[in-house]
Amino acid sequence: MERDNSFKYLQHINSPADLRKLRVDELPAVCDELRRDIINELADNPGHFASSLGTVEITVAMHYVFNTPYDRIVWDVGHQAYGHKILTGRRDAFHTNRKLHGIRPFPSPDESEYDTFACGHASNSISAALGMSLAAVKKGENDRHVVALIGDGSMSGGLAFEGLNNVSDTPNNMLIILNDNHMSIDRAVGGMKEYLLHLHTSNWYNRMRFRISQKLTEWGVLNESRRQAVLRFNNSVKSLLANQQNIFEGLNIRYFGPTNGHNVIELVRILNEIKDMKGPKLLHIHTHKGMGYKPAMENATVWHAPGKFCIESGERIIEKPAEPQPPKFQDVFGETLLELARQNDRIVGVTPAMPTGCSMNILMKAMPDRAFDVGIAEGHAVTFSAGMAKEGMQPFCNIYSAFAQRAYDNVIHDAALLNLPVVLCLDRAGLVGEDGPTHHGAFDLASLRPVPNLTIASPYDEAELRRLMYTAQLPGKGTFVIRYPRGRGSMVDWRCPLEEVPVGKGRVMKEGTDVAVITLGPIGTTAAEAIRKAESQRPGLSVAHYDLRFLKPLDEEMLTAIGQRFSHIITIEDGARMGGMGSAVLEWMDDHGFHPEIKRLGLPDHFVEHGAVGELRRIVGLDEHTICEEILSIKY
Repeated sequence: MERDNSFKYLQHINSPADLRKLRVDELPAVCDELRRDIINELADNPGHFASSLGTVEITVAMHYVFNTPYDRIVWDVGHQAYGHKILTGRRDAFHTNRKLHGIRPFPSPDESEYDTFACGHASNSISAALGMSLAAVKKGENDRHVVALIGDGSMSGGLAFEGLNNVSDTPNNMLIILNDNHMSIDRAVGGMKEYLLHLHTSNWYNRMRFRISQKLTEWGVLNESRRQAVLRFNNSVKSLLANQQNIFEGLNIRYFGPTNGHNVIELVRILNEIKDMKGPKLLHIHTHKGMGYKPAMENATVWHAPGKFCIESGERIIEKPAEPQPPKFQDVFGETLLELARQNDRIVGVTPAMPTGCSMNILMKAMPDRAFDVGIAEGHAVTFSAGMAKEGMQPFCNIYSAFAQRAYDNVIHDAALLNLPVVLCLDRAGLVGEDGPTHHGAFDLASLRPVPNLTIASPYDEAELRRLMYTAQLPGKGTFVIRYPRGRGSMVDWRCPLEEVPVGKGRVMKEGTDVAVITLGPIGTTAAEAIRKAESQRPGLSVAHYDLRFLKPLDEEMLTAIGQRFSHIITIEDGARMGGMGSAVLEWMDDHGFHPEIKRLGLPDHFVEHGAVGELRRIVGLDEHTICEEILSIKY
């Protein structure tokens, strides 16, 4: 797609320094052009759409008021930052967004000096910005401003509250901007959403108070300790009069707002008024996710990442494949969970803000009292599930694999330690594609394998996912992990009978005599094609294929047979090669006196970039062609 150079302002903005040359009254036109540019680009090159439309004005205002990149802007949930990328010298490259070797899907310091921190996961901006602000104070950089922009439901995350708690009693001058749009990907939930919805503080009162405090400080009447005392007294009076405590000012964080987050001129005025205030402060803005594009404003969940679409009609362009497609693992999970819940009244569903993405919404719609969206709070999701399991319920807790990293201690301490019957479904395991290294589910197998009391399984196909889900909710199964990838699997009849899978038992997918290929999960279907290809290229070659099915416990009977029969083994997994399934097989063989030559295929010891899954598999050697070459390279 050719770059649109018809814009009056945008084509001349190559950095925020160019933006700051404009008059304030020109900024609304810049916002209109920036919004139009995002819409034009994403119609053809899909990405995160509605969130970045909602942050156009605050993005322009921040870069206009603050001296970036010297001043630090820390983004939270980086899918809000497309406007930021365009204004910071990446407009000409924006058509490569999310593509292999193109610009990254989320802000990254490796890509631009304007990107101050990693922000693929939610709720880390306040903590990171506090560290930066404290460092500026310690280094004597008193003119450096640090801003954390948090929103899209991120304030529900536990780390955000940990950061707020530390902000309140640590010397800093940071500014927190709360982008309040009542959304994450789906509709925001929880008490924080309701609190913010009803939080009102007079802008006139805030301005008057600020100006009085400036004068008192100039006259030497108001020092820091007196300011804190006045602030506490002020909060007490407001609580009595309004019957509402401001949680932020209760933490000694000066609060301003709420204000219209789509009035760029007003935002610039407010930011200029408060930016040089000493001590921590918070600006609360109200925005509309999808602002400026009617279809996205009316259905922000669908338009969070809609794929290609027609700008004029608002119709999403869904390319229909020539042949029937297998179902998505996510849809099979959702349908099976509802089926199991109808049979077992102890079953409940839990998800941290991803009901549509993981298909928990199927259970929510049919049985709303049996499914819980706990907001962006993965650790809480696991411990909440463990609490219900302790009292006899059977939770299915569905978390994207990369996000489940945030709940590692909760899995160990609150579920596995007590051997509680929590079924932890790790969606989006393995390579996820265009969202890149912050979202690849690379580390679940290697990190969970050492944890006692866990059963860890990965289905070969959608039918096997159903059987594993059924098995996991049977009595006495303890803490049960099922990991599966994003998207579609193989053409199988997934509506198979719900049958128990023997825990710790793999399957022989194909007999052979020359080399044993051991796979775990859906990558096995790719391996099966590679085996057929290798055998067709070398007549007489006989390759055995084993679906391990369980990483823990291992099928020791099957591994013994493999160790006795084969001198060459290839292990294949869509997860970190270091410490994963291949390592488990290697360790077991060595521990039991077998010493075959073992080639381990998996994700390398570096973060894998973004791109289409097929492209990434070729790069890391997990595609059909590379696996075939590995099989043929063995000297039999």
